[in-house]
Amino acid sequence: MPEGKGTDGSRTRDRDRDPGLQPERTRLAWRRTTLACAVAASLAGRQTLHSGIDPAPLVILALVVLAWLAFLALAHHRIRAMHAPRPPALSPRAAAAAVACTVVLAALGAATLR
Repeated sequence: MPEGKGTDGSRTRDRDRDPGLQPERTRLAWRRTTLACAVAASLAGRQTLHSGIDPAPLVILALVVLAWLAFLALAHHRIRAMHAPRPPALSPRAAAAAVACTVVLAALGAATLR
């Protein structure tokens, strides 16, 4: 679409932007990642219950659930932000939180295998 000026002096390209399917693909990617985290948390819960109910595995399971809930909240916030016509970029703080949740889930998942 050619770039032009609107009647109020604004660029028509920015106002009439068609985001295409990119925001939808990003929303779906966040949902898939959240589902993968949910599967990891369920497998950790299954492993904990299979090995017997001891205090240490229950603490690890509680931390797994907290990490999953934190990631779920982060993903939900990002999915909602993708509904804007011009979604904001992911902040460095949110990116660091997503990485931290992923690393914590991986470490706690490995701890449940002991």
